[in-house]
Amino acid sequence: MPLRILSAEISHETNTFNIHPTEIQDFRDRFLFDGSTACAERGENNTELSGVLDVSRNHGWELNHVISASAGPGGRVTDEAFDHLCAPLLRAAREGEWDGVLLILHGAMVSVSHDDAEGEILHRLRAVVGPKLPIAVTLDPHANVSAAMCDLAQILVSFTTYPHVDMRATGIRTAELLHRTIIGDIHPVTLRAHRPMLEEASGGRTDIGPMIDRHAMARAYEARKDIYAISINAAFPCADIAEVGPTVLITCEVQTIGARDIIEDISDDIWARRTEQLNTYLTVDEVVAAAKAWKSGAGPLVIADYADNPGSGAYGDSTALLSGLLDARITDTCFGPMIDPAVASQLQTNSVGDSVTLLLGGKIAPEFGGKPIKVSGTIQWRGEGGFVGNGPILGGQHRSMGATVVLRVEGIDILIISAPQQLLDLSQFETFGINPHEYKIVALKSMQHFRAAFTTIAGRIIVCDSGALCTLDYARLPYQAVPRPIYPLDN
Repeated sequence: MPLRILSAEISHETNTFNIHPTEIQDFRDRFLFDGSTACAERGENNTELSGVLDVSRNHGWELNHVISASAGPGGRVTDEAFDHLCAPLLRAAREGEWDGVLLILHGAMVSVSHDDAEGEILHRLRAVVGPKLPIAVTLDPHANVSAAMCDLAQILVSFTTYPHVDMRATGIRTAELLHRTIIGDIHPVTLRAHRPMLEEASGGRTDIGPMIDRHAMARAYEARKDIYAISINAAFPCADIAEVGPTVLITCEVQTIGARDIIEDISDDIWARRTEQLNTYLTVDEVVAAAKAWKSGAGPLVIADYADNPGSGAYGDSTALLSGLLDARITDTCFGPMIDPAVASQLQTNSVGDSVTLLLGGKIAPEFGGKPIKVSGTIQWRGEGGFVGNGPILGGQHRSMGATVVLRVEGIDILIISAPQQLLDLSQFETFGINPHEYKIVALKSMQHFRAAFTTIAGRIIVCDSGALCTLDYARLPYQAVPRPIYPLDN
């Protein structure tokens, strides 16, 4: 008889400082698929689900994937949305007889009623399937992994890259471990080590820095027959919850000698190097000075505004960096995204070539990143912002930025969108007539993920803290629930 496997994908990275709750419509806006649609839409791309499907075919599983849902990072998930997303999983768990469960989660979801939303998903699932059924979970390495998550699932495996490019490989690793568990080849548990920090010093980037050595160490330990996965999670610091912070997990055989020592050693290194930031965060004035001095010909100067990264739940409408570039008369520049649904929708009734004057950005929390600015410009493109990713992260995936406009203002082509998302794929510019490699300056809102695509065209990359909601100046954020002392709030 084939193994009967239940699977579900429920993913959200919650910024608890974002004032907008995440509703079920926010999941529909990104993707909310039933199982068969999810397998058709996401089953051949670089996704965890595609990896699970690979293993399912190889082993002849009877796989029932019931839901794939993801919303862009934002405020707490409403209880109504959370219950709606859990319902197909719990219903299938009650109605079927299963040999194992595989969940594709993020690890940093917070709902209105549950600070540890993934722990709550697992708690509800365990109440149906009992304490012994094998459960495996894939995670994003920006997960805030709780003790409950490790108690409730035998297997937890995170991506090993940031920018994240190994999603399919992670799905394969995790599904293979679940298969081995079900057939009795292994008997895993997952242990957790944690340090009192908001996040790893450089957000877990794996292209350079100490994470390279940490992951090399982890892969070497995984060569042991009793150690199956070591996951190094940098954490998501924009969550004001009790179990925030970097964790190291080891999925290993029960009572593996030295397992606890391994994850404590890696965690000690994260703590010891807590001040070693790889990035130099420039002010807007410093960025403008660099833009003025940049000579064309070597590739564009890529400026990344970390603080207004929609991929971490910032509003994406900060005007500080754009104002600085405009005031300094920087030209031959593309900028995006500016998330302003009102402006993007308003301009859909205009024609390409129309000249308009309007207030742009800064409408949600002007204390974080600047007030609305008055601009006059010419419409270069307008319409529905659908695109197909062509880079290492989104390659082949269909996404939409909602109502979209490209507005040329004093030599800066501004991508104005409605659906919050960060810039991490060249197609997010190219689809709308902006070819970033042809500009002297490329200014975008993203943290690390943009590097996967934009490093290939950049003459130089610099990063900016514009003072928006994801500022690295954590003292500006009203933390109340995090345990104290915690670094860097308390040195």
